[in-house]
Amino acid sequence: MTEEATEVSTEQTKAPVATLLHEGVFRIVMQRPERMNSLSHEMMEALSQALDQAAHDSNVRVILIGAEGKVFCAGHDLKELTAARAQEDKGATFYQETFDKCAALMQKIVELPKPVIAVVTGVATAAGCQLVASCDLALATDTATFCTPGVNIGLFCSTPMVALSRNVSRKQAMEMLLTGESVDASTAKEFGLINRIIPSDYLEVVVQKYAETIAAKSAHTVEIGKKAFYHQLEMPLGEAYQYASEVMTQNMLAGDAEEGINAFLQKRKPEWRDS
Repeated sequence: MTEEATEVSTEQTKAPVATLLHEGVFRIVMQRPERMNSLSHEMMEALSQALDQAAHDSNVRVILIGAEGKVFCAGHDLKELTAARAQEDKGATFYQETFDKCAALMQKIVELPKPVIAVVTGVATAAGCQLVASCDLALATDTATFCTPGVNIGLFCSTPMVALSRNVSRKQAMEMLLTGESVDASTAKEFGLINRIIPSDYLEVVVQKYAETIAAKSAHTVEIGKKAFYHQLEMPLGEAYQYASEVMTQNMLAGDAEEGINAFLQKRKPEWRDS
């Protein structure tokens, strides 16, 4: 693990996101609380670039996405969307670009070879809820809330629905989508949208320990597992087992599997080579 910490933003520039790497854990922090960390084009581009940076840095083993302020993410920037109506095509081109850009960002999180964990300390609404659902894991404070309220303003949360419906049951997803009502952290955990609820006072300590536990695993093994997990979800049962068997076979031939098994049998700590 690296002890080196690097920051990519300062108070002077106040970029849409700040990043910090420590002990293999790469933190991405959305820092536009005055705009409720909404997913403007600028914010989505900044998140995408930060994820690319993490993907290509061999020191990064786990990625955290958090936010400043009381709102984790309020979804798309409605002022930005409304302003586009003044364009000749009434904003159609801009809207398509916005939702395509958002879809690409969410897919990037899923396709990234490293685990991505959402750390929710406030409200996650609409595409902000989509962002939480798109991450591999999600941790939240006991005061966090989640909703897909588009139906309340005449704009059904169709793109958030894609990620939401792949995390919670159909009826629970439809309940959130049709009522537009907020659910608290306890309900979100019951639904399967988040993994754990953490008291605010202990958030930093618990999140760091949680991330470091995953970061201590073989990066090669985690990459294999994450890719296989999402790939097999879309397969019929028989195909999924056949695919998973092939993945397990290839995984067994990897150096880290040999090292890990030997270390277990010899009752010692494994020395990962990430290969």
